[in-house]
Amino acid sequence: MEISRIVDRTRDRVSDRATNYRGNILIVDDLPDNLRLLRDTLSAQGYKVRSALTGSMALRAAQLPSTELILLDIKLPDIDGYEVCKQLKSDPRTADIPIIFLSALNETFNKVQGLAAGGVDYISKPFQLEEVLARVETHLTIGRLQQRLQKQNLRLLREIEERQRLEESLFAEKELAQVTLQSIGDGVITTDAQGNVRYFNPIAERLTGWKSHEVQGVPFSTVFLIVDQVTREPVENPINKALLEEQIVGLANNTILICHDGAEYPIADSAAPIRDRQGQIIGAVIVFHDVTESRYLARQLSWEANHDALTGLINRRRFEQQLVEAIASVQDSNQQHALCYLDLDQFKVVNDTVGHIAGDELLRQITALIQQGVRANDMLARLGGDEFGILLTQCSLSQAAQIAENLKDLVHQFRFIWNGKTFIIGVSIGVVAIDQTSQNLMELLGAADAACYAAKARGRNCVHIYSLDDSELIKQRGERQLISQISRALETNRFCLYYQKIVSITSKPLVEHYEILLRMLDENGEIVSPNQFIPAAERYGLITEIDCWVIENFFSNYHKLPKKDVISQGLYTINLSGASISNNQFLRFLIEQFSRYQVPPQSIGFEITETAAIANFEQARYFMSELKKIGCCFALDDFGSGLSSFAYLMNLPVDYLKIDGAFVKNISHNLISQALVEGFNRIAHAMNLETIAEFVEDETILEKLREIGVDYAQGYGIARPVLINFNR
Repeated sequence: MEISRIVDRTRDRVSDRATNYRGNILIVDDLPDNLRLLRDTLSAQGYKVRSALTGSMALRAAQLPSTELILLDIKLPDIDGYEVCKQLKSDPRTADIPIIFLSALNETFNKVQGLAAGGVDYISKPFQLEEVLARVETHLTIGRLQQRLQKQNLRLLREIEERQRLEESLFAEKELAQVTLQSIGDGVITTDAQGNVRYFNPIAERLTGWKSHEVQGVPFSTVFLIVDQVTREPVENPINKALLEEQIVGLANNTILICHDGAEYPIADSAAPIRDRQGQIIGAVIVFHDVTESRYLARQLSWEANHDALTGLINRRRFEQQLVEAIASVQDSNQQHALCYLDLDQFKVVNDTVGHIAGDELLRQITALIQQGVRANDMLARLGGDEFGILLTQCSLSQAAQIAENLKDLVHQFRFIWNGKTFIIGVSIGVVAIDQTSQNLMELLGAADAACYAAKARGRNCVHIYSLDDSELIKQRGERQLISQISRALETNRFCLYYQKIVSITSKPLVEHYEILLRMLDENGEIVSPNQFIPAAERYGLITEIDCWVIENFFSNYHKLPKKDVISQGLYTINLSGASISNNQFLRFLIEQFSRYQVPPQSIGFEITETAAIANFEQARYFMSELKKIGCCFALDDFGSGLSSFAYLMNLPVDYLKIDGAFVKNISHNLISQALVEGFNRIAHAMNLETIAEFVEDETILEKLREIGVDYAQGYGIARPVLINFNR
């Protein structure tokens, strides 16, 4: 009867505490509505609730010792929930506070990431309040049970060591300990001083496959068989080790428990000796649990960190680590490796024509194809987009070149079929040796990328071998250096505009014509010719930024043009690149500038090269027609230098035909040039186009152009370019 009263009083004390105090909860969310909803709901249930709007506030608020549980939103304005969780878990003061993530993201990856960061659970938005309450109560209960379990385990060990002075108290505590050990999620086994089993809880029964009544007095090593997951070698018995060393011991990583029926469980555990009141060892206890899921998640996260999800190949990060090791391996030996940098040709055509799903499937098929063409010990990686890298180990440069050629042929022979459409794919490959001259990762990748770009420049579907004295690569290096200069010029406004007069040579014009020309200033203030920086800007994707600079600077200063100068009235033509006319965003930008700066469209013309117009014919025609709708005019520049296709010309809405200066400057002494200029002029007039001759350098050329009937002339023999001074 006395024992029953003790148990009842214990239960009443627990019940009273639960009634008066439900728990102290910190809610972290940057949305006040979410905070209000959760705070009101939890407060109504008797919880003490505090809130924080940012990750930084949460880190400070969590320091209060009363914090028992944190509800943490993933998306916060300063640092995300994953980082907040990691910082809390790394601080001993807050490491044991359970964290439940809150997020509208409901992907498995996000849940895995939350658990990996240290969270115990995950609640999806919008909230189901019953779910929130259930999970809060569950994890508060678990936390308190864990705290109680720790205390009870310590108390159990002390009581076993001290043999508990009072038998009634010993019985009550033993009963409570038995209930606890029966309820917890860890397996618990105790032994006597000889290592024979004395106690098995239900989790220990499930994981070992033995029943408690079967193992009483049985040697611990008989029922607890553990091996190394990798070597399959037996692992030292933790109970024997704890008894021998008289201290707490833990299992090594990658330990597998072999169940009685042959099943296997990855486990983690710790074992400790049990002492009596005199400090004598009377047995040992081991606590262990199944870590199958956590090890799987850890392996999955490790795989995802090093592999490309689409193709299954290693990713750039892992590939670069392998390259660093390869560079190190050749420094003190005669080994030689090679790096191949692959860039698919026509991949964009597939993406743009049949969509990104088809593009993804193409990448998977190309991956399988390339894997057939490399050796078993070589390493293939997807570096991003349609770029791949191959580390050819123990491979000379000549062997690497042959492998690259074979891969190029393999890809070119491949046909990608999607929804009845067939695509021919090519690949450009740059090859560079990894030998004792290789300095570091960045130089190696830069050389491989340059060689790949050179392969593309040669017409695509080519292999280019890197060498220090390669003229094409030297040219590329010069262009890359120029690109940094162009970028700085854009940032610091180191461009200037000139105009060159275009005169009528057949009649008096209604308005004066001028071409707006661009010059760049180097860091010393010296002029850099467009022939130097424009090709580099086109190759490396800066040309549209330059076009935007020209448009905005000329338009914004249009009404500041010198009033006393003839330039204040006239038609001004501005050169546009092929990349810009293919960009609908640039078209929108350009149209917006007319209204923004109140520039009359009738005073602006644009010059587009014949090559650029034909390269993207439909887009060029659309671009020109949209601007002609608002009143702009167009000149087809450098006509004769490209395809000279009158079929295309008939379908482009141009107003002027600018005859390439290479023909114009020779017409006074070259009959073929004269005949071509005459032909261009005659056909242009038949199409109601006016003609402009470039490179008019002297009076003789000018007179010949008058005889032919060309409408306008431009060149140093007419007028040199003049700097536009907007501040006069």
